[in-house]
Amino acid sequence: PALLAARSPQDAHLLRLPLREVAARRAPVTCPRTAPRPRLRTLAPTACADNVMRAPHVRRLTLSRPRAYCRTQQVREGARLHVEQGQGKPVLSLHGNPASCYIIPHVAKVWRAIAVDLIGMGKSDKPDDLGYTYDDHTRFVSGFIKALDLKDITLVIHDWGSLIGFRYAHEHEANVRGIAFMEASVRPLNFKDMPLDTRIMLPVVRTFPFGYLLIQVGNIFLSKLLHEMTLRKLAKEEIAAYNAPFPTIKSRKPVAQFPLEVPFDGKPVKNHSTVAGYSEWLKVTQMPKLFLKFSPGVLINKDMAAWIEKSLPNITTVDCGAGKHFVQEDDPDLIGQEIVAWMSATQSKKK
Repeated sequence: PALLAARSPQDAHLLRLPLREVAARRAPVTCPRTAPRPRLRTLAPTACADNVMRAPHVRRLTLSRPRAYCRTQQVREGARLHVEQGQGKPVLSLHGNPASCYIIPHVAKVWRAIAVDLIGMGKSDKPDDLGYTYDDHTRFVSGFIKALDLKDITLVIHDWGSLIGFRYAHEHEANVRGIAFMEASVRPLNFKDMPLDTRIMLPVVRTFPFGYLLIQVGNIFLSKLLHEMTLRKLAKEEIAAYNAPFPTIKSRKPVAQFPLEVPFDGKPVKNHSTVAGYSEWLKVTQMPKLFLKFSPGVLINKDMAAWIEKSLPNITTVDCGAGKHFVQEDDPDLIGQEIVAWMSATQSKKK
């Protein structure tokens, strides 16, 4: 009963609809393959399409340090908020689900640290007619990098940010100088490799209507999984910041779509092919890599960590100790210090 309780008055009507009608309302609008992609354009900061939902303006407390400035960058269909500090070579952080942009501590003291909210997440826009697919997120991030004219980027990636970041590096190798990753999707995943609780949960949330009820209605990612996959106890202010962008069933559409897009056991086929492609590339590219290893992990368990260290060339591994999935919440300072040390060493080698 608690799971089916409406989270806001705006959502109450959805719970009285037949599941068939709910499915029709939640289905993303698809365009013919021949339809041209929206062109990159620059709009006035206040411009916003009628079908775009604005997220509440709540500052993330845990990892965000005092910000030099924070602004929206118009990329394709909507505005996307990003935070920037420091000078020098750009370090771009790509977050996971259901998180938002953060500046890794210490990095901005040495480099130009940039963080961005993925479309539909944090304070970025939430277009109603967007499917929030893997291709959508990759397109927006690529457009963001192009709009800011970022060159010679170091990527810091986690969770869903890793699928986007690895793919971007694979497709734009000349524009990426290195990749630092933690709790990342380095190769296609199988359900059998996941922890038991995750192995049981994932097939359920990838099936309609159960995923819709659990994630969009029940808000399980924010009310349960975030806490179970973080070692320390989050403060009330931090929990409020996580929840702020997703006050309604409708606003949680991006959160619910992510689990459907991650390739498990070969499905979705197209996404599996993309991840398999960049995984093979990671095994041959000499691009510098930093693997921040946490135990027991979720996406990267003991066996996956061993495969990474054995299979990927030019990789530096740092054993960061205990951690599950949202590792930046548990030890952001250590992560920042290790990234700075690795980047400084990489810079010295290039000289």
